[in-house]
Amino acid sequence: MGVSKDVIKQCLISKQREVDEAVLVNRPTDFEENGNYVIVGVRHAGKSYLLYQRVRQLQAAGKGWDEILFVDFEDERLAEFQPEDFNSLLEAHLELYGKKPVVFLDEVQNIPYWDKFVRRLADAKYRVYVTGSNAKMLSKEVATTLGGRFFIYDAYPYSFKEYLAAQQVELREHWEYDTIQRSEVKRHLNEYFYYGGLPEILSFKNKRAMLSSLYQKIYLGDICARNNIKNDRVLNILIKKMAESVKQPLSYNRLKNVIVATGSPISVPTTIDYADYAADSWLILPMENEIGKLTEKETQKKYYFVDNGLLNLFLMNSETSLLENMVAVELCRRYGKKNVFYLNAEKEIDFIVPDEKLAIQVSYSIKDETTYNREVSPLVKYAKAHEDWKCLLITYDEEDTEKEISVVPVWKWLMQTTENINLINGHDYI
Repeated sequence: MGVSKDVIKQCLISKQREVDEAVLVNRPTDFEENGNYVIVGVRHAGKSYLLYQRVRQLQAAGKGWDEILFVDFEDERLAEFQPEDFNSLLEAHLELYGKKPVVFLDEVQNIPYWDKFVRRLADAKYRVYVTGSNAKMLSKEVATTLGGRFFIYDAYPYSFKEYLAAQQVELREHWEYDTIQRSEVKRHLNEYFYYGGLPEILSFKNKRAMLSSLYQKIYLGDICARNNIKNDRVLNILIKKMAESVKQPLSYNRLKNVIVATGSPISVPTTIDYADYAADSWLILPMENEIGKLTEKETQKKYYFVDNGLLNLFLMNSETSLLENMVAVELCRRYGKKNVFYLNAEKEIDFIVPDEKLAIQVSYSIKDETTYNREVSPLVKYAKAHEDWKCLLITYDEEDTEKEISVVPVWKWLMQTTENINLINGHDYI
């Protein structure tokens, strides 16, 4: 059936107005001037606004809408869009402006053969920016098609620093020693801790209802519908078990047994598929054991949630799990999810970042001496064997620089300067 060029032109023009009128919180970015990008991440992580921000950067450098083509594939007017309509995008823009544009394709993952189109654009020396909410956009087949022409940018919900900026919190130099400003940061941390950093969350009073609605979209749309899952109850049980066990390694066999115990027969291969689907949707971030054997790396993973607000939908008495999840997401944001591991040898260390020579243990509180000794013992042992590594114990709100391992409150650690580090260390070129 397809879409007419007149409809495409209407979509282009209306999107221009939307981008021009958008209120943006600038996020740290370091796009290569001559690079092409595929931006992926969970729904509502701010991928579209990253494109808006890039458009504004191009406009500041002198480009107008006559040199920018922006298409949102979630526009209902494009519901009948077919692969053969891709070329109509270029024709419509050419008819309007007569110039070769920088091309922005937002949420393009549902259009078949999108990768072949953007490969053709790259071959023709167009600059191209693509977003999608499914990691399958980066499958081997797609990577082969794109053929070394695109950077991959992982879009996460707001970091805590971005969250404060969105809340218009302005911090003076040495703010951490200012009682009023430190209290303000901690107050915002409490909300960020329980409700997460999805940009849209800031505009809702009933944040839990918004998060529940978003989870249903991810669960039913990005996972069940996209992968043709008939028994969504089984998937829901699997995700709940991942949430309840967020701090512990889970084997596929263990997940299967939990589901079977609820009266739903399922095989290990299907369990693996369902876990992969949840990861493809960016709902969860699987993490491997750094020194495990190949089979253990593949079958004994930790599963963190991409946002604390989504994880908190499933938990009661959640503080310990939420703190570890918050640290996990921040490490993945800073260093790239492929570069962050847990360590399970004689004793477990929560996080290892080998490329940064960084080891981190997480404990909500260490006021209890038994808790402190349990948490710090494996880290001390590791530090002695790796003298050039930085080893930290992160708490919710306790600090001690006099102990054998530095103890840092999470609010202070989150505020450390890390601009653009994820763009340098966390992303691939395909």
